[in-house]
Amino acid sequence: MAAWTWRFETADGTEVQPAVQPEEFTTQGDAESWIGEQWKDLRAGGTDQVRLFEDSTEIYGPMSLHAEEAEADAEAEAGTEA
Repeated sequence: MAAWTWRFETADGTEVQPAVQPEEFTTQGDAESWIGEQWKDLRAGGTDQVRLFEDSTEIYGPMSLHAEEAEADAEAEAGTEA
């Protein structure tokens, strides 16, 4: 079974420890729901952007956690899932 994980980064792409420890997700939807609930706490804790991985394959990213940019990224992602 695939494992879906997030990589947490500063704006320059440096990996950081997240303020909220994620679980390992079994579906992309679970991972995306979690980030949707936690992004403000993650951003407050020093994470600027995230990347989503399925096992070792990057699915997308970097996705900004800064409000205006995050909304634009989310809309762009939604537009590609047809």
